[in-house]
Amino acid sequence: MRIYFLPKLLFVIPVFLFVSCVNQMMQEEESVKNVMDTVIDSLYKTMNEQELAAIDHQQAMSFFSDDELEVLSTRHWSFDVNVPVVVSVMRSKEQKIVPFWLKSNDFKRTDLTMKNKQTTYEVWQKSFEAGTVGLGINGFRNYGYHYFVAVTPQNKNDQLKLSNFYPENQYVGVLDSGAFIYHDWTELVLTEVPESMKGQKLLTTTRGRGTESHLVGAFRETDYPSSAQPDQVMLTWSSDPSTSIDIQWRTDTTVHNGRVVYRQQDSNREYSVEAKKSLMEDRELMNDRFIHRFAAKLRNLEPGVTYEYLISPEDDWTEACTFSTSDDSDYFSFIWFADAHRKPEFGQILHQAETTHPKADFYSIAGDLVSEGLHRDQWDELFEFSKGVISRKPLMAVPGNHDNHLGLGAKMYRQMFSYPTNGPTAVEKEQTYSFTYKNTLFLMLDATSPVERQTAWIEDQLATTDATWKIAVFHFPPYNWEEPYTDIQQKWVPVFDKYHVDMVFSGHFGYYMRSKPLRSGQVVDTYNEGTAYIISSALPEKKDEEITDEPYAAVREFNGWLYQYIKIEDRNLSYKSVNHEKEVIDSFSIKK
Repeated sequence: MRIYFLPKLLFVIPVFLFVSCVNQMMQEEESVKNVMDTVIDSLYKTMNEQELAAIDHQQAMSFFSDDELEVLSTRHWSFDVNVPVVVSVMRSKEQKIVPFWLKSNDFKRTDLTMKNKQTTYEVWQKSFEAGTVGLGINGFRNYGYHYFVAVTPQNKNDQLKLSNFYPENQYVGVLDSGAFIYHDWTELVLTEVPESMKGQKLLTTTRGRGTESHLVGAFRETDYPSSAQPDQVMLTWSSDPSTSIDIQWRTDTTVHNGRVVYRQQDSNREYSVEAKKSLMEDRELMNDRFIHRFAAKLRNLEPGVTYEYLISPEDDWTEACTFSTSDDSDYFSFIWFADAHRKPEFGQILHQAETTHPKADFYSIAGDLVSEGLHRDQWDELFEFSKGVISRKPLMAVPGNHDNHLGLGAKMYRQMFSYPTNGPTAVEKEQTYSFTYKNTLFLMLDATSPVERQTAWIEDQLATTDATWKIAVFHFPPYNWEEPYTDIQQKWVPVFDKYHVDMVFSGHFGYYMRSKPLRSGQVVDTYNEGTAYIISSALPEKKDEEITDEPYAAVREFNGWLYQYIKIEDRNLSYKSVNHEKEVIDSFSIKK
């Protein structure tokens, strides 16, 4: 399954887009979000957790006034048309409850259908005069395949123009077999389209937009709610690893200030840094909706020194955590994983790796840290299973498709981590970035964002570094047995080849593969000539389906639950992949 979170063609096919004052005013006056926020606020005051969890569709309808239902019926999706049109709404027949506004707003179900490999869509239609077309929510249950839209003029001789879209940056395609309908899954294309509708203007969407009006089955609990006591303590870097560290934690909303006190180990001279506070909301998290997250950025540290730190008001130095800044040697080691999915098995193998390699300098995860990136209870689980490790060693990660879930973006991922902001301007800050640790450049790339918008930045990073080793980390593996990522092969791999990136770490597919040395997609003699492309998984998975050959593969293993340990000593690199039974399933070395 290939998944993306913005249409790959959005930036190369011109469409007539702008935001009208009318639409802006409409959204400012009342929006679906405002209506939902108001109702959910009221529900928290009048319902207990059991009642919230038991809400059904009939109940959900009763929570809204007629005016609010009108907002939900017309302001979820809107655009202007310059001539009279027929608007078609394609909704999955597997969605049990038809969105209420289709019938009440006089849409008529036709005998027409469309298909992709996942579902069959029925076609509802309505005629509109020139002006604004307003469409409603996908329902109160977060069904995974949102409806999509086609528009055609009533008079075939009219030249139809669409404008004033809400949401903004609407992609307008052409309805036909082979057209994608979801920005976050562009390879899921229509396989059957009625002949009478081919050529109409196609308005695509994202699968996850149903969360905007999610009430039925929406409410959740976290097993690890916040308190006034700081927890989820985590280290990252957003600046030079030899002179800085970022310390993050959370509390409940009764705590309004945060401060870190630190000192060099075996020294009594103390320093302190005030932390930046941010308010974080998970609207449907019943027992911990709001929390405070804090980030303290320690700067001007001494290289090669071990520090200890406390988070105020703690003042017992016997309970202090420690961290070390990097020194000027060319020796270090680190551990990377892929696809943690906030599972307890990940926590087990993380602690196993730390126990086995206590001198490892930091950890990295190649995406899919959690399974639902906008559910904070899952992040709570990830941090609970990682505690005691990431409070002493930095965690440097990139988002996967589950962190940037169903096209809704990776906002919660960004709220969780303090990473460098040196990435390309066309990608959200801290989702693509780079850092240099000793003699190695790490390219931390967001493969869930448009690939082509990062290529020039990648080349600039590689062209200007003097690092001995170059390692790229991103979620989608360009070479794999199931569904190779040809766009990454076309856009990024030539740059990796030009500047000789030594290793590429990815995940996404639940198996292990290390490639032979590859250059331009072809096997070459040594890793000094080509790149090692490696896929791994930190979860216990086993493939049952028939797996095709990969002629470029040096090693494959289909039982997951792995970590990878990499040690660099100047111009020598050693690598091994280890399973949960402490067996080395793969190892190799490179000498420059």
